[in-house]
Amino acid sequence: MSLVERARGLIELTRPGNAVTSGVLTFIGAFVADGGSILSDGGTVGAAVATTILATGGGMAINDYFDRDIDRINNPERPIPRGAVAPQTVLVFSFVLFAIAGVLAFMLPLLAAAIAVVNLIALVTYTEFFKGLPGVGNVLVSYLGGSTFLFGAAAVGQLSTPIVVLFLLAALSTFAREVIKDIEDLVGDREEGLNTLPIAIGERSALAMATAVLLVAIVASPVPYVLGTFGVAYLVIVAPAILVTLYAGYLSYTDPAESQSLLKYGMYISVAAFVVGRVTLLL
Repeated sequence: MSLVERARGLIELTRPGNAVTSGVLTFIGAFVADGGSILSDGGTVGAAVATTILATGGGMAINDYFDRDIDRINNPERPIPRGAVAPQTVLVFSFVLFAIAGVLAFMLPLLAAAIAVVNLIALVTYTEFFKGLPGVGNVLVSYLGGSTFLFGAAAVGQLSTPIVVLFLLAALSTFAREVIKDIEDLVGDREEGLNTLPIAIGERSALAMATAVLLVAIVASPVPYVLGTFGVAYLVIVAPAILVTLYAGYLSYTDPAESQSLLKYGMYISVAAFVVGRVTLLL
């Protein structure tokens, strides 16, 4: 493999779209927590965003490292099985990304640095130790998804009620989506000997759990308005998100793939509601 192909393979391993999206969510967390500090604390926010992008990229790369044997069968086009990069190179590359992320994290406030350390440990250990545990892997992925908002808020020193609610919405929605995905993959996972939540407790029980989690998220959605933190603009935008989430929960029993997609859109609308809620406070 040429140097260019090797470099392309390393970049592909980081799943740049996912990594950048995580960075954007960190920025949104900082903005929702304290929109007025974005300019004055630009360096801190930038360091937090860079930390998230690098850590996410490292996590994606090390996930491919641990999944390399399975990918030779299920995803032979991935960089390691197709021979673009050697497994040892991927391991070193991921730890370099983690190291840079760690250095940047310790330039941030103590709480943000602590969240970064916890997340880095979770990213390193997820595939090898937690991915195969029914429910535990889902919870860890859900926490990591929601924690981008917590991390951004902690970077500007403002863990406010809206951020906690946003974290819960993201984490709960991600958990439900992960469980529904496991249900969709039930046949293949069983053939591969995996012990996902639907396999461990049954498909209907797993769906009931996902639905219950979504209901908690729906109940939590209006909290920033009820407490008077955000105004009517927030409520107007979060209402469609609630409807989409409700429908996604209903659809999960008949069309898991479409349900996952709708849950993702519902989460995007919820995030937009928090951004608009913060913007209206700045006007």
